[in-house]
Amino acid sequence: MALPAVVLVGIAQFQIDLVVLHVPTIWYPLGVGIGLSDIASAALSVVIFALLLRRLQQSLKRQRQMALDVKQAQEVQQVILPQALSSFPGLEIASEYRPAREVGGDFFQIIPDLTDGSVLIVVGDVTGKGLKAGMLVALLVGAIRSTVEMTTEPIGMLQALNRRLLRRGDAQATCLVLRIEKDGSATLANAGHIAPYLNGEPMAMEGALPLGMEGAEFSVMHFKLNERDRLMLMSDGIAEATDANGNLFGFERVHDLLRESRSASDVATAAQKFGQEDDISVISVTCTAKLTSALV
Repeated sequence: MALPAVVLVGIAQFQIDLVVLHVPTIWYPLGVGIGLSDIASAALSVVIFALLLRRLQQSLKRQRQMALDVKQAQEVQQVILPQALSSFPGLEIASEYRPAREVGGDFFQIIPDLTDGSVLIVVGDVTGKGLKAGMLVALLVGAIRSTVEMTTEPIGMLQALNRRLLRRGDAQATCLVLRIEKDGSATLANAGHIAPYLNGEPMAMEGALPLGMEGAEFSVMHFKLNERDRLMLMSDGIAEATDANGNLFGFERVHDLLRESRSASDVATAAQKFGQEDDISVISVTCTAKLTSALV
């Protein structure tokens, strides 16, 4: 496309020599003088404009394709997340998920075990944001679903997930696994995730390294849920919400909200309005009745 214009520009450099050789270099269509250099410059301008327009069209095509890929990834992520409200005998579980971008890095799964009446809840937060984080979320959710076929013990789940992330570059994730038995007894294993709140108070739990670390050891605790107890699990996107002045939402505000027995939706909305910086996920587990009698 550019070759004819470049050739004309090259010929125009020898315009004086062409005049000596009696080669016409100026024409007078409609009485207006047009030189060879004018024609070469106009042809070159047209070619440059055409090339820029072609490049713009290709760039827009790539952007549309990328936007389509992100939208499809968002749709897939919505499919693999549980329903916002789930009811089980004696338990009511509500969840709120609000990604900071089109594709988020938070994940959670709610898996009932029909053989013994227990419920397994897995929540986590991968490092990073956007499409890369979303792909890692898909990997972890698939790993959770495959691991639950072999074990539903919280510590075993974390160990299996940790093996999936080892030697995958900088792939890391915090994760918390909660198993609630039919009698209300619960086992909680944590890999660097924010400790849950029980009836508005933070649970005292030892810290631990996130998934994806060699030699990581995870903290485990046992407790029991009684009637009307409420357990709140959340990602760090709540406490890390930041307003226009750079002030953090902080754990103190989280504590104040949960003292008022706020729902998962209320907590997520409060942090989002304050100034969302990271993905927000909140899972509320409410014991609606004595689990043993309800499950019988």
